[in-house]
Amino acid sequence: MQHNLLVPFKNFLIVLLISVACWQCQQVESQPVEERSDDEASVGLEEKSLEKVEGMVWIPSGVYRVGSEDKHANKSEGPSHEVKVSGFYMDETEVTNDEFREFVDATGYLTVAERPVDWEEIKQQLPPGTPKPHDSILQPGSMIFQPGPTSNLYDISQWWAWKIGADWQHPHGPNSDIKKKGDYPVVHIAFEDAQAYAKWAGKRLPTEAEWEIAARGGEPAKPFAWGDKLTPMGEYLANFFQGTFPDGNTALDGYGNSAPVKSYAPNGYGLYDMIGNVWEWTSDWYRPDTHVQNKQAGLKGCINPNGPSTSYDPQEPLVPKRVTKGGSFLCSEEYCSNYRPSARMATAYDSGQEHLGFRCVKN
Repeated sequence: MQHNLLVPFKNFLIVLLISVACWQCQQVESQPVEERSDDEASVGLEEKSLEKVEGMVWIPSGVYRVGSEDKHANKSEGPSHEVKVSGFYMDETEVTNDEFREFVDATGYLTVAERPVDWEEIKQQLPPGTPKPHDSILQPGSMIFQPGPTSNLYDISQWWAWKIGADWQHPHGPNSDIKKKGDYPVVHIAFEDAQAYAKWAGKRLPTEAEWEIAARGGEPAKPFAWGDKLTPMGEYLANFFQGTFPDGNTALDGYGNSAPVKSYAPNGYGLYDMIGNVWEWTSDWYRPDTHVQNKQAGLKGCINPNGPSTSYDPQEPLVPKRVTKGGSFLCSEEYCSNYRPSARMATAYDSGQEHLGFRCVKN
């Protein structure tokens, strides 16, 4: 997806916020992310005396296959290769509004979408010489889904809008709220917000490899988390978009927008909504060639892989991006069909969106 550098700043900002050279299997972070101390010797050891952690499920250590070269896959999803990971706990659901409120009430935390906009930070991600927009535009807010008729599926400004006053408590703008939605996934969460919650909860964000392994539910690698077909026997097993994108959602799966967590059956590990509902942050920086580098490193070099040490997206090289996984209620067969365990999206680290949330893991 390309953008025109001469479009008005507001449209450019939409593209920027939706999207924000060396590789190695051991992470070198420019932002603090809790690192794993596990080494090769710890992978595959018998897991003894596992304690039960409320609201989390155990993903066992082992050798797993990640990535995909299936006909459904995008180029950055391949090649398929093996990794070794140590066992870890994962939240059984996406972090909910009620859970995030506990964190905010305990700490007074303000999300990125609620803070004053820093023009000095934004302009570092824009072409040199980009003029500063009027102060009326540089107000706290986030990205909301606002579809209308479209003839060009490459023009995302036809369904995404920068909404001043949109944040986790007001998911569709200042006139919306989350009353009676305590069990819905929290959204409009930037990477920094997800990290802050995870640290407070004594957890961390999953690596891309951990997330993909967990999403497969202990099953062999298939195109979809549950097998070879998106809707086996006509059954909808996750919350995604049906109909004509972006303004013809038939909601055949029961939901036109996000759904309460646990609205669909769990996978083989007991995890809910790993596919669909809302996108989920991982701790990995994004590069389109991550899996290529992993496969070249071989299994010996890919033990608890943490992704690249820096970000690079050729479509927006100035914008630091993390990997998000799982797709959302906006993924359709005709556009953004990323409701697969191997699918990966590059998302600006400072981006908050109406269909972006997270879940945590714990060593």
